[in-house]
Amino acid sequence: MATVPVSWSTHLPQHRRGSAAKPPHYSGHTSKIHRLAVSCNQTKDGGNQEDDVENSPGKFDRRNVLLGMGGLYGATNLVSSNTPAVASPISSPDLTKCTKGTNLNTNKPLDVNCCPPLSTQIIDYKLPPVEKFRVRPAAQTAGEEYYAKFEKAIELMKALPADDPRSFMQQANVHCAYCNLTYEQAGDNSKKLQIHNCWLFFPWHRWYLYFYERILGKLIDDPTFGLPFWNWDHPDGMPMPERFARSESPLYDARRNLDHLPPALLDLNYSPNAPTKPKKIVSNNLTVMYTEMIRNVKKLDDFYGAKYVTGSDPNPGPGTVERGSHTAAHVWTGEATATGEDMGNFYSTGREPLFFAHHANVDRLWTLWRGLRGSKPKEYTEAEWLNTDFLFYDENAQLVRVTVKDTLENEKMGYVYEEKDLPWLKRRPTARVRKSKVAKVSKAPKSEENIFPVKLDKVVKVLVPRPKRSRSKKDKEKEEELLVIKGIEVNTSKFVKFDVFINDEDDKPDELDKAEFAGSYSQVPHKNSVNVKTKIRLGLTELLEDLDVEDDDKVLVSLVPKAGGESISIGGIKIIYT
Repeated sequence: MATVPVSWSTHLPQHRRGSAAKPPHYSGHTSKIHRLAVSCNQTKDGGNQEDDVENSPGKFDRRNVLLGMGGLYGATNLVSSNTPAVASPISSPDLTKCTKGTNLNTNKPLDVNCCPPLSTQIIDYKLPPVEKFRVRPAAQTAGEEYYAKFEKAIELMKALPADDPRSFMQQANVHCAYCNLTYEQAGDNSKKLQIHNCWLFFPWHRWYLYFYERILGKLIDDPTFGLPFWNWDHPDGMPMPERFARSESPLYDARRNLDHLPPALLDLNYSPNAPTKPKKIVSNNLTVMYTEMIRNVKKLDDFYGAKYVTGSDPNPGPGTVERGSHTAAHVWTGEATATGEDMGNFYSTGREPLFFAHHANVDRLWTLWRGLRGSKPKEYTEAEWLNTDFLFYDENAQLVRVTVKDTLENEKMGYVYEEKDLPWLKRRPTARVRKSKVAKVSKAPKSEENIFPVKLDKVVKVLVPRPKRSRSKKDKEKEEELLVIKGIEVNTSKFVKFDVFINDEDDKPDELDKAEFAGSYSQVPHKNSVNVKTKIRLGLTELLEDLDVEDDDKVLVSLVPKAGGESISIGGIKIIYT
């Protein structure tokens, strides 16, 4: 089968296929448009997890390959009827049962109403034919003509009647309602609906931006209008885009951290006491991107997040980008207060115009990651994921039902991204100390001892045994070695963050550009307050190669609290192979 063309400066293979619409060069720049390569070949390297075990999807037939390609709107019928339905996909909520939400720790109602206008008619949405691509430009290089158009569209959106579902505040409330436990799960009213910290994070936000973009385009009568993306994965794009910082612009939001206006650089591993030297921020940022996009994402669950179906508790586990750079940008941008409005809190983040440029880049990273997968699975084939559906108001104020399976290729949805260099692709970090003996001489307790749960009010060090050592190349290709940190209990109303290091002798927690850095956990605060338990998985195979400790029978894991450590509890740590 033909594949989608690629035009990266990173010398990835290039292919071509026919298309109903050919992506134009963005006329304001010399950069090209990303069209990412997709292959028909699947491997046994994807799947989802139940508890700490990842299930192999097994042998793939052609219908599963077609599902993996995306853009097939009848994909439900292609799932084998012989496959037992272990669980039902999340269904769109009953809008009439939307609540203001409850602080579950105090049992008092919240002071914010995010519920949308009601409609008597819901239409199953079908993607329209693509006649011309909407091009999403990089925010830092988009020209005056583009910004004049963008600002006019936001002005018109803000001028719409308050009860118009396309108005600025109503659109902001879409995120608030889906992300603050205001809806019951349609198939289990004992559980709340939450599209963060699970495998729905990328597809839900893709639909959110899709309709937001189409609403803006309709308001200015330009069906080719594309949202800008905040290109914070490139050093040139790390400052807040200058146009958003102009106080006279409709893109401005007064509820920001004023210390982070241009030329300050976004810190993708942000915490209140993080380094402020630009050179160190850039170096750390590029390592964070490499870790999130390459090192820690051999398995689908580790990029997308954990499985979430009807009857599941919210927050089963976030993927690398969501818990890392995504969260950092939210909290870094919001006010320097405990609640972090606007961008630094889930209920108010949609009120910040920069939110949509930020999430356009998050969406772009999903597209890039799929292109980097080569012949490996790019998405799940399970009906529980593909058939999940949501409700949005479209550009005509019509309430529509959409599904995950229609989000798999951004080109099928009619938009592409301006191409920018990806300097993080070649930022594989080097070890501070190779062949370290620190795990052999450490007096730290062993993970199998009765030490959990433990609070992260200080640095916690634990020796974790490795069940398998000296694995061959074939073994590594077959199974990824993963560090599982489970029973992470946090309060959703607080910004919390901790970093994870392996065999770190020097204890330099601000140096993330070394191989000892394994990854992070962080969360954007919610308006509601409830204690939740979640988990993360961190890839170790490449990291242990870089540290040259593949023959060791244990590693020293350091958990370093960066924000809200007194509110974080860890339930256990172990190494698995999937």
